[in-house]
Amino acid sequence: MGQSNKGFSETGLHKIRNVLARHVDSGKIPGVVALVSRNGETHVKALGTMRHDGGAPMRRDTIFRMASTSKPVTMAAMMILLDECRLRLDEPVDPWLPELANRKVLKRPDGPLDEAVPARRPITVRDLLTSTFGLGVDFELLNSPIRAATFEKTDYSVASGPAPEPDEWMRRLGELPLSYQPGERWQYDLSNEVVCVLVARVTGQPLETFLRERILDPLGMKDTGYHVPADKIDRLPPLYGPDPQTGEFLVWDEAAGGRASHPPAFQGCALVSTVDDYHAYFQMLLNHGMHGSERILSRTAVELMTTNRLTPEQQAARDTMYRNIGHASHGGWGFGMAVRTYRGDYASIGQFGWDGGTGTTVYADPDKQLTGILLTQVGMSNADSQHLIQDFWTTVYQAIED
Repeated sequence: MGQSNKGFSETGLHKIRNVLARHVDSGKIPGVVALVSRNGETHVKALGTMRHDGGAPMRRDTIFRMASTSKPVTMAAMMILLDECRLRLDEPVDPWLPELANRKVLKRPDGPLDEAVPARRPITVRDLLTSTFGLGVDFELLNSPIRAATFEKTDYSVASGPAPEPDEWMRRLGELPLSYQPGERWQYDLSNEVVCVLVARVTGQPLETFLRERILDPLGMKDTGYHVPADKIDRLPPLYGPDPQTGEFLVWDEAAGGRASHPPAFQGCALVSTVDDYHAYFQMLLNHGMHGSERILSRTAVELMTTNRLTPEQQAARDTMYRNIGHASHGGWGFGMAVRTYRGDYASIGQFGWDGGTGTTVYADPDKQLTGILLTQVGMSNADSQHLIQDFWTTVYQAIED
C-alpha cells in the first residue's frame, strides 16, 4: 500500500495488507479491493482473483455489486429534494405514494393479516428516511404472517429474481397492512426502496437519471449505476454465496448475462460501483457536502444523514433486533446508514456508513478524517466475508498515526 508520510503508519499499512492476504490465501475469499484514505493520503490494494478458481486478477477498477452499501448514495437524492424544498421531512407521502395512504396496522405484529386497525397518522417522509414507516425486515417477525406476505409480494433477492417496475411493486406493497404504527419501530431495508420510488415520482425522472445529473456525474463516479454495460462487463466478478454447511462456492449471479449485466426494471438500492467512485462520494460527506468548489448537498443535509435520527424507543428496538441474531447494531441510524453512538469496538463515535450482503463495507470517520472501503463479491451466507470485514476495520484503526 505504499509509503506513508502522514495519516497512516507504514507498519499499519503492511498489517492491513497481510490480514487481507491471509483471508485470500485461505481460499475462502477469492479476491478483494481495499481503500483507506486520510487527510489526503490514499492507499489502494487489490488482492486475489475475480473468480474462485483463478483467472483475471482483482484490479483497482473492478466493479462490484454494492448491495446495501448503495443506501448511503441513493438516499442523497432525497436530501437534494429536501434541500430544494420540493419535499418536507414531516409531510405525508400520500400525494406522491397514494398506495401508502389510509394504511391499516396489525393489531399484533405477529398476528393474522385480517386483524388490523386504522393507522393513527399518515406515513411521512421522515418515517421513510429513518426506516420507521411500519414495514421491513424485522428479526423478531421472521416467522410471522406479515413477513411471509411481505417476502412474497416485494422481495427481489438473488434467489427470488428481479423486482417488477416501480408502479407494480408499489401496488403490491399497498396491499399489505403495516406491522407497526408509522414512526413506532425501526425495521430494515424496505423503506429505502420506497424512498427510491418517491424520488422518481417527485422528479418525474428515473432515479438513475436524477442520481447521475445531481450526484454521480458531478463527483466523477463514472462506473456507478444500476448495471454494468457490455464494454465493462469483464471488470465485474461473479457473485458467490458460500454453502453455509460446506463452504462450497455457489454462484449467485454471473457477470456476463447475469442480473447486473442489463438495466433493471426497478431502480432501488442496488448499485454497482468501484472503490474510487465510493471514495469520492464519502469524501464529499466528510467535506460537509462539498466536492472541490462545487456543493453537492447542504451541510445540514449531510449532518442529518450522518447523525443518529432515532428516538430512544426506536433505538431500543433496533438494538434488540440485532442482538437476537448475534450482531452489533453499530449504535444509531441516520438516513440510509449506521452511525456509531458508542465505543463498542475499534471505531470512533460518529463513524458512519454501512455494509452490504454481497461482501462490501464502506465507512467514514469525521473525527479521524478517515474513509475505509473493502469490496468483495462473497455474499454473507456464512461468516467468511463478515470476518474479513471485521479484521479489515480492526487493522485500519491501528494504522492511524498522528
